Amino acid sequence: MEIEITKKMQSKDTIKYWLPWFVSPRSKQFKPFLILVILFSLLYLKADAVDIYVSLNGNDTHVGTKEKPLATLHSAIRKARELRRLNDVSIKNGITIIITKGFYQLYEPVVLRPEDSGTKESPTEIIATEKVVLSGGVKIKGWKKLQGTLSGLPKEAIGKVWVTDLPNFDGSDLQFRQLWVNGQKAIRAKNYNGAAMGRILSWDSKNQTCKIPLQKNINLDNIKGMEMLIHQWWAIANLRVKSVKVMGNAAELSFMQPESRIQSEHPWPAPWISEKTGNSAFYLSNAIQFLNEPGEWFEDLQKHKLYYWPKASENMINAEIIAPVLENLVKIEGTIDNPVAFVNFKGISFEHSTWLRPSKQGHVPHQAGMYMLDAYKLDKAGTPDKPTLENQAWVGRPASAIEVTYAHHTSFEACRFEHLASTGLDYKKGTADNIIKGNLFKDIGGSAILVGTFSDETTEVHLPYRPSDLREISTNDRIENNLITDVTNEDWGAAGIGAGYVQGIKILHNEISDVSYSGISMGWGWTKTLNAMKNNTISANKIHHYGKHLYDVAGIYTLSAQPGSFITENVIDSIYKAPYAHLPEHWFYLYTDEGSSYFTIKNNWTPAEKYLQNANGPDNLWEDNGPKVSGKIKQHAGLEKTFQYLLKEKAAYSNTAINQAVDQSVVFELIFKSSDVPTDHALKTFAKENNLQTSAIYKWNNRLVIYTSSLKVESLQQTLKRLNATEIKLYDDLFYDFNREKNCGDKPVAEWDNIILSANLVNDEKMQNEYLNYHKTQFEKWPEISKGFCNAEFQRLAIFKKDRQLMLIISIPKGKKLDDLNPKTTLNNPKVDEWNTIMKKYQEGIEGTKPEEVWVFFKPVE
Repeated sequence: MEIEITKKMQSKDTIKYWLPWFVSPRSKQFKPFLILVILFSLLYLKADAVDIYVSLNGNDTHVGTKEKPLATLHSAIRKARELRRLNDVSIKNGITIIITKGFYQLYEPVVLRPEDSGTKESPTEIIATEKVVLSGGVKIKGWKKLQGTLSGLPKEAIGKVWVTDLPNFDGSDLQFRQLWVNGQKAIRAKNYNGAAMGRILSWDSKNQTCKIPLQKNINLDNIKGMEMLIHQWWAIANLRVKSVKVMGNAAELSFMQPESRIQSEHPWPAPWISEKTGNSAFYLSNAIQFLNEPGEWFEDLQKHKLYYWPKASENMINAEIIAPVLENLVKIEGTIDNPVAFVNFKGISFEHSTWLRPSKQGHVPHQAGMYMLDAYKLDKAGTPDKPTLENQAWVGRPASAIEVTYAHHTSFEACRFEHLASTGLDYKKGTADNIIKGNLFKDIGGSAILVGTFSDETTEVHLPYRPSDLREISTNDRIENNLITDVTNEDWGAAGIGAGYVQGIKILHNEISDVSYSGISMGWGWTKTLNAMKNNTISANKIHHYGKHLYDVAGIYTLSAQPGSFITENVIDSIYKAPYAHLPEHWFYLYTDEGSSYFTIKNNWTPAEKYLQNANGPDNLWEDNGPKVSGKIKQHAGLEKTFQYLLKEKAAYSNTAINQAVDQSVVFELIFKSSDVPTDHALKTFAKENNLQTSAIYKWNNRLVIYTSSLKVESLQQTLKRLNATEIKLYDDLFYDFNREKNCGDKPVAEWDNIILSANLVNDEKMQNEYLNYHKTQFEKWPEISKGFCNAEFQRLAIFKKDRQLMLIISIPKGKKLDDLNPKTTLNNPKVDEWNTIMKKYQEGIEGTKPEEVWVFFKPVE
């Protein structure tokens, strides 16, 4: 049904006219996506506004009315531009470009320039009446079942593969890296099926070669166009294979330039070699001999053919098969002095973009999908901004389906971004007060959304960005109520939402799921130095089912100093057990990485406090995060009610298992020179900055003890160095653990205080073993001891050992005193006295104790 919108229609009449379209007369069911488009549309239906129509049945020689529509958005934008150039009185209240239902194949990007800008009173709106697809792809037809044999084709594929001629595009065969069959991405033929990958045998940086194991029934003869994907820490690399040398049960690969040199010279991230956790995973792709299962395709540029093995559910006679052609579907291109303004897209689907750099130059990302143009390790570490820096890198930015530069007050609302090769929507530079709201981002090879400068190609990535003209900085953009699902499915190291050097960004109420790496990444530069970033907010987002492939990962990840910035009331849950992670435990819910400073991280719900603060700067405040956060925050996070209709679009979750954080107690001990012991004030500040309760810190003479969770160990091993202790010791050997619930059959009290004591075992290995054996068998052979602890209301009694030093933690109900409770252990229980007498011969005081003093009490920091 076509919908007429005219300048004369009043709002009330308009509502009556639209109502039959979004409420079915038979089912009376609402169509929320359409309702939202309609509600947006009502905002601009005013008198003295111009409507320009685009239709598949139109013609670009027409005037653009409903009766005589144009055929392309390109022509509609030109018509709008002319109306603005001539200051036509009809556009006083705006221009609406109305695209009617259909699949519109783009032959060039749609470009909006400063001359296409609207104003606050007279915006330009580009909307869809029903489903409108702006596609950068081409439909591939002419399929026939392959007859006879084909050199290199696996035996299992014979008789099952279909073939067609490659489209001739711009005078040559169309090259592409993606293929969609009936709306589903097909698999570029690869040597391992499903989610399986191999493990490299070695990497030779000097000779720029890699050894891999040979597979049975897979030959490596046909290598023209072959690629290798290698998994390394927090990124992947796509390397074009130059040669293969078979060496027994292994093959040595060399690669094309420039990626070969960059891959072997850059130190971060690098191929992972580990006997404990396995070497870097890999797979090979794009060779006829890998076409060995349904759903795979191979493009033969030498023979000008495309081969596909259809799935059982696919009928090649009527299947819709689309290959991408255009890298950019839409470009909004302003300048610093003449930006594009007040242009809005509503209800449009953007589909089928391509990105060919990996096929032509390889792809070796640094982080967040930014690919390295050059990178190497410094012979002599140190730069003016960072004395310990030992590497340099320059990066480029991947292509995006929608690219926006120097623009303000633009928006994308209720749109769909699907089937895209690289980034979905990229607000690159000089953007301000733009809105990305209520959209679906799904099946995207790279990031769903990028905002702000990361590094210009001529600027080394570790240099803080502080432009002299502040209009370069992306400022006050809003990303809210978007569903982001099944993105980063080719460049695994990209992010759901990636923000570089931004100011005042608001990332609110988005739901992000099924991503290969981090959900939200904000910041760049790896530096505590003040830069362009400040006043940023990440709040009320719901992030789950992330880390599908790569670790060194978090639901929310930050870099560098960002004064006045907040991470609050987000819900982060369900990180995948990535099967080929370099360090299987190196995953987090929140991760403030190098230089992160001046953040408030508060009231974020996570199943456990598994966070990492790595080389952070000053003045971060961590407060009330973890599983005890209010349930109202859980309910409030994610898409707000108006936008929850999008949830039906969520991608199916992988069958990969979900990580469960194992929370155990540990003790850190720090030993200082007497003159260097931190003040209580300094320790309270340290606790706020490092996700610690002040009540977890205890002091005795020149020693500090921190009693905390094992989930915080990795983070504290980094941050405790800032306190300048002469020695830092971790006690994670818990060899004795009395637990009230287990040993007394009572539920523990809601709150308790911890008393911490320390002593040494005598310097005699035989006696030390005797002591440990006593404690191993105490619950069975000395049950009276547990009974005494139960009588004394002890909630827990734990003993940790490091070398021959012991840390004893006695937990008692909050507000009670150990001096009052301890006598109850021996009341009518002489066996406890006997036990204590035996134990004395095994114990002695630690360094600094007085003669005859054995156990010393560490006092809480006040």
